[in-house]
Amino acid sequence: MTSLFDSGLDTLLLPFSFTFMQQAFMIVLLVAIPTSVLSCFLVLKGWSLMGDAISHSVLPGVILAYALSIPYAIGAFAAGMFCALATGFIKDNSRLKEDTVMGVVFSSMFGLGLVLMTKIETGVHLDHILFGDVLGVSWTDVLEAAGIALLVVGFILFKGRDLLVFIFDHQHAKAIGLHVGLLHYGLLSILSLTIVGALKAVGMILVVAMLIAPGAIAFLLTRKFQSMMLIALLISTLSSFLGVYLSFFIDSAPAPTIIMLMTLLFICVFFYSGYQTRRASATLDPESLAIYAGEQSPRA
Repeated sequence: MTSLFDSGLDTLLLPFSFTFMQQAFMIVLLVAIPTSVLSCFLVLKGWSLMGDAISHSVLPGVILAYALSIPYAIGAFAAGMFCALATGFIKDNSRLKEDTVMGVVFSSMFGLGLVLMTKIETGVHLDHILFGDVLGVSWTDVLEAAGIALLVVGFILFKGRDLLVFIFDHQHAKAIGLHVGLLHYGLLSILSLTIVGALKAVGMILVVAMLIAPGAIAFLLTRKFQSMMLIALLISTLSSFLGVYLSFFIDSAPAPTIIMLMTLLFICVFFYSGYQTRRASATLDPESLAIYAGEQSPRA
């Protein structure tokens, strides 16, 4: 019996005995921290599509970085910031709405990246950019992800309260003297930086889910912003860890496994939230129900 128990324990701990798995666990956790924190701001701000736009726009930056023999993180960050700035400029100088502008900009840059990839020979595989290569990262990549996570979390801690005011009431933020332009582009900058840090782990397509799902799930579970951030962080880190762990045993790609876990959790929380709302509405009078519905948005 003891031998059987030891054998089962050895099997459960097997993923931790490989260096590439240790690196995978580390980098997905380091990616999960900044993406989960930012997801709360993006969900409340209504900028989910902005994360999608910037993540797709980094492709030409990656290709040009390889062509110029510079770190691809620099090229990816420059391309992401160009997308954000171009979106803001076109929106401010046209009658188009922001979501329309984002759609035009990110699809154009993604198309440009695909054209460049056919014309410029690089050592990067398209699948690794699109879907990540979490099992092929190095300790250098882990340290890079740690540095980006530290910068993002530091910015949030330093400017978190101002960002909350900016998100909930843009005009009030202006009235009390906050530099809304700095907050706007600061948030876009750390968003671009976070996407760059997540490229090698989950790729430009799947990072969108990590920037939206944790915040969306937490939004359904709480009405306080601090609780929302904690729940999003817990969801993201647990899903990332379990996704890599399960992928080892079921022989699947780690990044899509992480996203599927988040998706399943979102579905469960969605139905649970709906059940709680119906239960509350059955016991509240119309006036109280209106008050309850008005308090659904998280408070600072």
